This record gives sequence, structure tokens and C-alpha cells, in this order.
Amino acid sequence: MGNSKSGALSKEILEELQLNTKFTEEELSTWYQSFLKECPSGRITRQEFQTIYSKFFPEADPKAYAQHVFRSFDANSDGTLDFKEYVIALHMTSAGKTNQKLEWAFSLYDVDGNGTISKNEVLEIVTAIFKMISPEDAKRLPEDENTPEKRAEKIWGFFGKKDDDKLTEKDFIEGTLANKEILRLIQFEPQKVKEKLKEKKP
Repeated sequence: MGNSKSGALSKEILEELQLNTKFTEEELSTWYQSFLKECPSGRITRQEFQTIYSKFFPEADPKAYAQHVFRSFDANSDGTLDFKEYVIALHMTSAGKTNQKLEWAFSLYDVDGNGTISKNEVLEIVTAIFKMISPEDAKRLPEDENTPEKRAEKIWGFFGKKDDDKLTEKDFIEGTLANKEILRLIQFEPQKVKEKLKEKKP
């Protein structure tokens, strides 16, 4: 009894995560060990999450985006992420099905959590994304999406909404599935993050 169990994931959580994600038992156990090293309390605070996120983007400022990502993953809104929330977050953003990713993206863009997205909320997230784009990459962006305002305008235009309209989750998911351009504009998946996630796998 006692300490021998403390470094291992409970069977229930392990089974639940294997059911809901594509990760293997070995991967989950390895991640759990490194998670406990980083966060001995077994929970990540918003601040710790920002620090971990910042390591992915040494030459950018991901603070604002990390806060939004944290909010969208904090399923029970208690201000911390436990290992389960953390792994489901990793899965959703890296290996999740398109629909799952879009459900997550909707919760990311629904800044005030009221179940709809406004044009201002789109601008807020896009502005946070822009802080993570390196100056060289920013130079390569097309003219009609090279500022947060232009990109938000373009996204909103694709949904065919007026400035003061709201987007429901259904509108958001259907619109994005119907138009690959929207998908490209709303997400930020730099190569670095993908490589970092691959490195973490045992």
C-alpha cells in the first residue's frame, strides 16, 4: 500500500484515456511520470501551463493564446488541469478527429463561454495567434490575412455573417467542414509543436 502506487496512473483513468484517445498504455504511463516531475501536485496551474507552452515558442509570445487554450481545456473550470484533462487536450489538438478538433476550436473561440461566438471573440483569438507567428512567417502571409483584423474579417466573411451576428457551435462546425480555408485560418499548428509532441512519445 501507500507510496508504491503514487507514481502510477489508476487503472480507471488509464482505461478511460485509452478509450478516448489514440495513446498507448506505455505512452500514457511515460507521460504521467514526466507530468508528475513537472507538476508534483498532479495538477497544472494556468501559470505552469503558460510556462510549458512558452517552451514550444521561444521566439514568440504565446501567453495570451496559452491562457485561452488553458481555459478551453479546464473542463471543470477549477483553474487547474489534472492529468486526464491534459492528455485529452493533447489528443484533441494533435490526433483528434476533425469533429473533435472543431468542438475544441469552438470552445477556444467562445471566449465568454456563452455558447456562441461573436466577431470580437474571433478577433481576440486571432490576435493571440498572431503574437506567436514569427516575423519571418508573418511576412509570408497573404495580403488579405496579414493582420489579426484582416484575418478575423476573412473568417467572418466565409461564415457569411453580419458584424453583430453570432455563430452557434453547429454553424461553426458545419461552416468549417464545408470550407477548408476556414480551417486553415482558425488554427495555429506550427511544425515545432508537432515535432515537440512527437519527441515526447517514448
